Amino acid sequence: QVQLVESGGGLVQFGGSLRLSCDASGFSLDQHAIAWFRQAPGKQREGVACISSSGASSWSAAFAKGRFTISRANNGNTMYLQLNNLDTDDTAAYYCAAEYLGGCRRGIPETDFDYWGQGTQVTVAS
Repeated sequence: QVQLVESGGGLVQFGGSLRLSCDASGFSLDQHAIAWFRQAPGKQREGVACISSSGASSWSAAFAKGRFTISRANNGNTMYLQLNNLDTDDTAAYYCAAEYLGGCRRGIPETDFDYWGQGTQVTVAS
């Protein structure tokens, strides 16, 4: 069964850090573009960051630059999102996504990704 499962979310204080993980089962993340999205209450889901399947290109949202870092593990089965200097506006459900031989178009449209996790909640307390 092809599946992405996120973990690492939780409650963190303003200015704190979290590392989110996304484990793939039933397939390898090799040759896949990987991305993270988030959805805050009452808002549309938005792209956070992306690395293309080749690793040659990437994209990050303006709010993520300098604070959030996307990466993939050498084992090919896990991706990460390091969240630093968190603000209350970062409170959201965070989702990982993957696409075979995919790229990272500006804004990383959701329709570009076929595989999705169920989400992990990040809550930032003031």
